[in-house]
Amino acid sequence: MGHLARTQKSQAPAEKKLKAYACELEQKLEARTRELSEAREQEAATAEVLRIISSSPGELKPVFDAMLRNAVRICGAKYGMLSLCKGEEVRSVATYGVEPALVEKLQGKLRHPGPNTAAGRLMRTKTAVHIADVRTEPGFFDTPPGFAGPQLAIHAGARTLLAVPMLKESELVGYIIIYRQEPEPFTEKHIELVTSFAAQAVIAIENTRLLNELRESLQQQTATADVLGVISSSPGELQPVFQAMLENAVRICEAKFGVLYRYDGKLFHPEALVGVPQALVEFHQKRGAFQAVPGTPLHQLWQTRNVVHTADDAGGPSASARLGGARSHLAVPMLKDDWLVGSIIIYRQEVRPFTDKQIELVGHFAKQAVIAIENTRLLNELRESLQQQTATADVLKVISRSTFDLQTVLDTLVESASRLCHADQAAIRLVRDGLYYPAASYGFSGEFREYIKPQPFGVDQDSLVGRVALEGRTIQLDDSQADANQTLANRSKKANVHAMLGVPLMREGVPIGTLVLARRMVRPFTAKQIELVETFADQAVIAIENVRLFDEVQARTEELSESLRQQTATAEVLKTISRTAFDLQAVLNTLVESAARLCEADMASIARQKGTNYLLVARHGFPSGYSEYVETLPMAPGRGSITGRVLLEGKSVQIIDVVADPEYTLIEAQKRGGFRTLLGVPLLREAIPIGVLHLYRTVVQPFTNKQIELVETFADQAVIAIENVRLFDEIQDKSRQLAEASERKSQFLASMSHELRTPLNAIIGLTEMMVTNAARFSTEKALEPLRRVNAAWHPPPEPH
Repeated sequence: MGHLARTQKSQAPAEKKLKAYACELEQKLEARTRELSEAREQEAATAEVLRIISSSPGELKPVFDAMLRNAVRICGAKYGMLSLCKGEEVRSVATYGVEPALVEKLQGKLRHPGPNTAAGRLMRTKTAVHIADVRTEPGFFDTPPGFAGPQLAIHAGARTLLAVPMLKESELVGYIIIYRQEPEPFTEKHIELVTSFAAQAVIAIENTRLLNELRESLQQQTATADVLGVISSSPGELQPVFQAMLENAVRICEAKFGVLYRYDGKLFHPEALVGVPQALVEFHQKRGAFQAVPGTPLHQLWQTRNVVHTADDAGGPSASARLGGARSHLAVPMLKDDWLVGSIIIYRQEVRPFTDKQIELVGHFAKQAVIAIENTRLLNELRESLQQQTATADVLKVISRSTFDLQTVLDTLVESASRLCHADQAAIRLVRDGLYYPAASYGFSGEFREYIKPQPFGVDQDSLVGRVALEGRTIQLDDSQADANQTLANRSKKANVHAMLGVPLMREGVPIGTLVLARRMVRPFTAKQIELVETFADQAVIAIENVRLFDEVQARTEELSESLRQQTATAEVLKTISRTAFDLQAVLNTLVESAARLCEADMASIARQKGTNYLLVARHGFPSGYSEYVETLPMAPGRGSITGRVLLEGKSVQIIDVVADPEYTLIEAQKRGGFRTLLGVPLLREAIPIGVLHLYRTVVQPFTNKQIELVETFADQAVIAIENVRLFDEIQDKSRQLAEASERKSQFLASMSHELRTPLNAIIGLTEMMVTNAARFSTEKALEPLRRVNAAWHPPPEPH
């Protein structure tokens, strides 16, 4: 027993040591088990976070929530908060264990942490901040003005806190804070765990950034491809392109609605709308083109040509805020070589500014829009040029085919000008006697054509035609209904037109007509369209000039032909006169027949004076019995007949319509003869009428000056023929008288010769004796006279 007691006594210290060792081993096992549990818990938490990251690519909220939940749970904290930094301000993006009222107060709002708060210290040092008891921490609750205090610590009763920075290289991107409501510091393992979560949060943020950039890039590429697809499928059409761009910009930038405007140098035109509230749509439709309202983002963009990003436009003067409920919006200019050509504006109905990436994306769309506008402009210019060339070729073809058909050419010109310049109406007016009359029109109603047909325009300010003619240059009216001249404005309202373009038809610097185009809307014509219309005006002048020259040539040819016919007729008459020199009746018959034929008269006659009256001596084409009736009519000077007027005035007289002439009195003669137009030409000898040459037409058709001139020539020839016959008769009478006188002289001389011969013989014998015996009779002095007497009786012999 004693041995056993000693043995037991000797074993007691060993047992005690063994128990202590066992207890130590148990403690170590528990510690190892706890560490293993914590490690497994951390691994499980990390695995959960990684699983959430992999299952929610690009979404940070689930990742942040999982990290914060696991950090609070594993570290034995009561609640926690994860915030992101932006400069010196922070925004809470995840909370755990915090009361909902406090979450609503903190989350999503930017705060500027005070310098003595855990967040303020962390942001300054970029290292973890571990406060065992905030109540004993000097200056922790001191918050300078303008800074945010430790609201969570105050409202949630925090005592111990741990703040761990989220660092990307040396850049602070955020932090995680966990809190305990009892003063119990966190272990190094806890600090290490939260630091690990912070590093994972940074990795998640970076991965999300890269993924979002990749998505954005893909979205941009897809959107660009969509736009390019629309451009390729709609060449020359901008509206589908603008609509596709705006739809992509609104969708990718998470906007509520958007508007794309075109700017023409004066006014903004809404070209595309996406998601716009109905009230704002109706406002745009009613307003149409407009100038930017001062104080609006669009006006600021117009002034600066820069991007305008408004965080909150509530209460602003813009219609988008007033009618569309817009708060945050982004306005990006569409610039071509520093020239503003439009703008893309996207809107959010909540206060949420757009990111730099989104601004860059909309800027990219704006550049694409400018490229599309320029491409469309070039394509349209090419199309317009081709259309113009085709139209010009068509007009030239019409001119060549209808060289002298002016109406066809003018009709083609107004139709082509109206079609190519997208006008609703076109008209050409030509000047006549100082007034401009309609010559061709296109696009007018029949009623309006009848209305303007009898209304020539004067050279004044009351019409665009008058202004163009007055100034001799092209004039455009953007809105003719708003013109200061009320006459012009009222005419435009009656015609229902607004935009008008007038181009003069100039020949040698003088307007000979006008070409006017009109539209039913306020949409001015472009420089290209004006140039095309001026080309058409030149072609109209060429066509008019060609026709004028052709008409002049035709008139000259007709004159020459008529002159030739007259000369031929005159030659025939002269031939007749020469063949029947002294047959007056044949000459007069030839004259009336030729005059009627060449002057397209139905009847002709010549009346000669017989005593106190004038009787017909030649006639052609008279109805049966009409000559006998005319013989009974008096033809004395007076206004009641054509013969009387010719005798009264001593010159050619034409009565265009005897039925309408109030002075003509031979009504019965007109009814029997059936004539309407009369021409009377006097037969003048030494300015005294000796007869009248008449021409008759049974229709009202005046004789031309050429025809009157020809008839006057025939009248002169009739006078010559009459005078020739008169002179011939006088010569014949004189010849007869001379023959009778010669015969009487011969008889007288024969009688006188017999009576004188006997005494003369004695005288001649005596003179001969005295010449022979001059010496004996002393007659030498009288010898010469005696010889002459003797020689007279005996003429000298003719020389051989």
